[in-house]
Amino acid sequence: MTGSANPRLRALEAFPVQHEGQQCIALRDPAGFTDQIAVLPPLLLDLVSLFDGEHSIAQIQDVMRRRHGEAPSADQIAAVVERFDRAGFLDSERFAARRLALEDEFRRSPVRPASHAGGAYAGEPAELTAQIDAFFTGPDGPDHPESASAAARVSRSSGLSALIAPHIDFHRGGSTYGWAYKEILDRSDADLYVILGTCHAGMADPFSVTLKPYDTPLGPVPVDREFYEALAGRAGQDLLASEPAHRREHSIEFQTVMLQRLLGRRRPFTILPVLASYLHEAIWRRGRPEDDARVPRFVEALRDTIASSSRRVCLIAGVDLAHVGPRFGDATPNTADSLAVVEAADRRMLEPVVAADAGGFFASVAADGDARRICGLSPIYTLLRLLPGSPGRLLRYTQWPDPEGAVTFCAVSYP
Repeated sequence: MTGSANPRLRALEAFPVQHEGQQCIALRDPAGFTDQIAVLPPLLLDLVSLFDGEHSIAQIQDVMRRRHGEAPSADQIAAVVERFDRAGFLDSERFAARRLALEDEFRRSPVRPASHAGGAYAGEPAELTAQIDAFFTGPDGPDHPESASAAARVSRSSGLSALIAPHIDFHRGGSTYGWAYKEILDRSDADLYVILGTCHAGMADPFSVTLKPYDTPLGPVPVDREFYEALAGRAGQDLLASEPAHRREHSIEFQTVMLQRLLGRRRPFTILPVLASYLHEAIWRRGRPEDDARVPRFVEALRDTIASSSRRVCLIAGVDLAHVGPRFGDATPNTADSLAVVEAADRRMLEPVVAADAGGFFASVAADGDARRICGLSPIYTLLRLLPGSPGRLLRYTQWPDPEGAVTFCAVSYP
């Protein structure tokens, strides 16, 4: 950790934006310790790029003078450092205190708050209910969630062991959520849903559980503590050590909102929320997922706990697929042709996913170094390792075709 004398930026998300007719870079915090966004025009970006913990303010001034022939004064640079530190963008004692306070607040909370209600999805119960119902009734949806009687759903049911669903904002992923969660309505009688979610901000542990009920505008969704205790006893690792990673992460939250709307008034159910973050690291290191011994231990422990439990368990992976375009670091905007190439690559990758082939999925992504930035790597791999090997069914593949930042996602179900 460094002080303001040698300022160091935290791990932040950077993306291009147009601001006042100028191409700029914006910074935001995927971990949600600050809601502020910093917009950096080129000269300020050059300055802030030197906030690496290695340069003092005087050294930053010297570098800027060499690069541009002139430089801000030491007081001006110090003012930028102070502004960034107050905003929560620097790795500093002030940020450490901010993080500690926010994580302590989360630990004291009796529930995991509905962090994205009113933003990524409707925040009022009636509005949210109508929003989710439209996922089924819209032109791209499967049908209305109430269209089949309970008896018809039971008679059709051939069982559902696992589901891959999106975690993109509801307004962009609606109909694909409908295709995924129609499987819950039609084929699942589970009373426990183990939800595997992407941890976008990363964390020190490969897996993280919280025992806090996930709150939603439609009421809280309880966690199965008995199942957790059995899992924790087998896993040989502290599954609560990175619990604050759940504080603002949306990948599990969106699944709990869907479950509460569709099942909350039908029958009791519980969840086990599990954030996962390890497969990107394995790809960056050019290693294997099981190089971290905690990964196979957890997978084996979860498999054994499911097998020995009296609960009827269904696995859900809340994931998105490719992230392409300048917003995510690519040099050129997305076009219809480039997105067709992305779709072809995605569909090749989904072949081992549908086949429940974890090794083939990892090999497919590792082959190009995760060039398309598949953000659901760890939950998908974990889910595939837990499946008995029966192939699934690709229900829906979707692209959100933004020229600056396209996202792809899908729905897959497994018997």
